[in-house]
Amino acid sequence: MRNVECRMRNAEERGHMKELASLFKALSDETRLRIIKLLEKGELCVCDITAALDMVQPKISFHLNTLKGAGLIRDRKAGRWIHYSLENSDARKRFLLLTVMEGIPAAAVRDDLKRLDVFMGNKKTKGAVALIEGSKKRCRGA
Repeated sequence: MRNVECRMRNAEERGHMKELASLFKALSDETRLRIIKLLEKGELCVCDITAALDMVQPKISFHLNTLKGAGLIRDRKAGRWIHYSLENSDARKRFLLLTVMEGIPAAAVRDDLKRLDVFMGNKKTKGAVALIEGSKKRCRGA
């Protein structure tokens, strides 16, 4: 019986190690750190993040999926649109996110925040529909 308990404990410990590795892998990319810093302000639609980072949507989706897989963000579907926010149900991950966000200098995301403000302003003034720059796609937002 002790052998079985020992193997179960070892498997559980390996699971925790894999989870930690996944967390740190998700945090090891500059784009994902920029996304986390944007989400610090609150829930954002994929098109908002795309406009803020000035990147193509498939690349942003890849990074969002990595962050979601690590349990750092959550999503909410509203019609055709998917909105993302920071996951705050796990205290350990929340503390890690707060530490990471505090360590990202404001200057590192200044341009991202400016682009986001412009994009959000366009959404408000054009009836909540904004053209995604460099694309024929439109974003309705919330």
